[in-house]
Amino acid sequence: MVMDHEKQRARYVAGPEGAPPVPPPGGYRNARRASGPFVQQPGVPGATATATATGSATGSAPGSASGTADAPKRPANALGWIALVAGILFAAILLITLAVGATDVLYGVTMLTLQLVVVAVIVGALFTARGRTLAAVALAVTLIFNVATVGGIGALQTSASGSYDGMKTEEQKHEEAYPGIKGTDPQAALRQQSLEEVRAEADSVFADIRARITAEYGYEWVQVGDEDLRPERNGYGGESMLIEYTSVGWATTQPIQDYSTKLDVMATIDAVVAEHGMPPLYSFNGEYSGIDPTMIAKLYGSEDPREQHTWEYYTDNYPDPTRLYANIYDLSNDPTGDFRTTREAQSARTGEPLEGLQMVVLASAVLSENDRAEYEEKLKDYPGFQ
Repeated sequence: MVMDHEKQRARYVAGPEGAPPVPPPGGYRNARRASGPFVQQPGVPGATATATATGSATGSAPGSASGTADAPKRPANALGWIALVAGILFAAILLITLAVGATDVLYGVTMLTLQLVVVAVIVGALFTARGRTLAAVALAVTLIFNVATVGGIGALQTSASGSYDGMKTEEQKHEEAYPGIKGTDPQAALRQQSLEEVRAEADSVFADIRARITAEYGYEWVQVGDEDLRPERNGYGGESMLIEYTSVGWATTQPIQDYSTKLDVMATIDAVVAEHGMPPLYSFNGEYSGIDPTMIAKLYGSEDPREQHTWEYYTDNYPDPTRLYANIYDLSNDPTGDFRTTREAQSARTGEPLEGLQMVVLASAVLSENDRAEYEEKLKDYPGFQ
């Protein structure tokens, strides 16, 4: 029995040539099949067979110490780099355009077309495995710096600075420099009182009124605010050479609350302005003002002048531009205290008394004598403008 067993063992021993024996019919008992196909590597038959068998027995893939071969990383393709460079260059172009103030170029056909081309390149790169990472970076840059975003910033900058020159035609720029005011006769500014004449007239009228009021009623005066000169808009998007003039104001330091005294004070002012060639004072708060009684009550506190917190009188020297306003503020006719709050806010801004008589002169579209020659010269470039 032992002899038979030894003989059978001898059948499985490799021959002297080193090749493995042929397996018995039906295969070896309890043998395990390899989990994958056997791959014969050329060049080293014996070593390859051993490594393959070892890999199969351990459940690892053949070809490496760990059983798995690491695939080498492949660099990004050219399309990915093109997308990234295109996105960065496009952002740089937008920023340079914004820096030089060419806001109108941002919304031009060329810039919009360029943006579409850049977006198309980026989208194309996103669909390639090797260019997807760089395309994602380019897309992020493009989302931050695009025509809409940079154009919006440029529009805000232009609005804040008022510089719309790049978006205007030559004709619009020419109209913008018009020295007169649209819809008015440009020669009227040459025929009427100049800025200097209006200022002198205001000073003269104020001096006479103050003297008479002080002499007759004993009121003292305080100057309110400073003279204000503002360029008039010309109606074509620019500033004219004409000025809106606001004189310094004058106010009594004492309140005037008695109804009959108010009437007397206004009558005195009326007499003085008549001496200066102006029409009689016109009352905005009176019953003959032509203003709806409801509106009078809303503006002046009541329909009845005896109960009004504000009297507003006016006169001018038309066709010359001088307009004189004389107001009386009376807080004793303010039962709710709302008007006092308004006056306190105004007093905080200008320093004027809360109540009493106040006067100011306004004049619109006046021309300084120093600008007269330049004004006439500029008008030569605008024949037919009015």
